[in-house]
Amino acid sequence: MLRVGELVRHSMARMLARGDINDPVLEKHVVTVARVKMSPDLKLATIFVMPLGGKDEPEVIAALDRHKKFLRGEIAHELNLKFAPDIRFRIDDSFDTVSRIDAILNSERVKRDLEASDDDAQDNA
Repeated sequence: MLRVGELVRHSMARMLARGDINDPVLEKHVVTVARVKMSPDLKLATIFVMPLGGKDEPEVIAALDRHKKFLRGEIAHELNLKFAPDIRFRIDDSFDTVSRIDAILNSERVKRDLEASDDDAQDNA
């Protein structure tokens, strides 16, 4: 599942980079293909994307959905799969999660706790 997901991700990223999709919305945005989650039977690929800067997310997803049939055929042709997986697009929220974790780790409360644990370690040494 992971290997096929990575192959689909690379294929999708190449098509977006080459500009294979003729759509005015996609031509105005740089879209990152963050990850692809495959179903256990490899018949469904959930492609997580993020437009650069997080701008116009609904429009980008709608544009990709409009070209879903073309993209599915191109992915199946390029990867030479027995079955072309059905594809769906979702916004990747992992960037938000990373930002939230960074904010927590850089908070004063965490810094104070880390300093206290360093002081305890030095006292025990």
